[in-house]
Amino acid sequence: MQPNEILKLAKSGVPADREQLLLALVDLCATNDRKSERIDPAVQSLMNSVFMTLVADAERQIRQALSQRLATADWAPHALINVLALDEIEIARPVIAQSPVLEDGDLIRILALATLEHQIAIAARPAIGAQVVETVLKIGEPAVLAALAGNDTADISQTGMAQLLDASRKVASIRSPLVRHPRLTPDMAEQLYVWVGQSLRSAIVSRFRVDAEALDREIAEAVRASQAGEAVTPARAQASMTVKDDRAEMERRLVDKLHSSGQLRPGFLVKALHEQRLSLFVAALAKRIDVPAATVEQAINSDQPQLLALACVSAGIDRSAYDTVLRLVRDLNRNRPGGGSEEGRRAMAAFGVGDPERARAVLQRAAVG
Repeated sequence: MQPNEILKLAKSGVPADREQLLLALVDLCATNDRKSERIDPAVQSLMNSVFMTLVADAERQIRQALSQRLATADWAPHALINVLALDEIEIARPVIAQSPVLEDGDLIRILALATLEHQIAIAARPAIGAQVVETVLKIGEPAVLAALAGNDTADISQTGMAQLLDASRKVASIRSPLVRHPRLTPDMAEQLYVWVGQSLRSAIVSRFRVDAEALDREIAEAVRASQAGEAVTPARAQASMTVKDDRAEMERRLVDKLHSSGQLRPGFLVKALHEQRLSLFVAALAKRIDVPAATVEQAINSDQPQLLALACVSAGIDRSAYDTVLRLVRDLNRNRPGGGSEEGRRAMAAFGVGDPERARAVLQRAAVG
């Protein structure tokens, strides 16, 4: 654009012309930069003020175009780049990902002020410094940690890698990028092996010299010993805990899906017991009657079978099915809930409550007591 055209745009009060002026000034600065014609500092300061004034009123489409054009410009005004980096994520993403103007302090401030999407973009930014990495780890958001784990160029210390490894035990999305991370050590790989799926285990085996057969035996033994109630070694205890955590997460998702689709019915609860899945029964029963899982656990571990009966009433399980439910729960739970004939009569009396909401209220009062 010619100087006289830029001057004409500057004199115009039409918003569209002001936006054209903004982009024209960007092009002018970029042209001078390519010619190595450095702008006088006083002029640069004035230009910065003009940029900030114009961008404040610019439409979304113009701000987005501006972000894309300035993403790699080392001459771009520092204040302007920070404004764009705090804009909505589609506008902010190009400058967060590439701008050489953004410093560690800027990135840390954006992490504190902006959205989860901004945090993910910063965690994935090439070559982020140690302070930025530390801030990301302190935030601890699973999606942000997964982005950091996939950033091979980030300045992650061994302590930071250990934090990611620990987080990956519960956050599955961190595991795959962590398996392939260049800073993953053999010792870390052995720990990670315990809680990843078969395809990632194969990746670990191909990259590190780990004894897959020995680790598989250790995991299997941990699960067997845990189910049998035997004492386990620390390594086996960790493996058992990981398997349980993964199973609990899968069961929670299944229960949530069935509940949201209206398919979490009494028959599913009984089916879970027949399949010897006590933890799934507990999660499903708690979800169906809208009480904490701890309330159901208290009911099945008590010496008062009437608490389980109240839960069954609240869940819509028929009285005729209660004996089967009680027997299956006891078979899977070391003969709990306990109680003799008197407690058994009280359990049957619980079905006289009739109303599911009233049964739920009585159950909750008993659990609190």
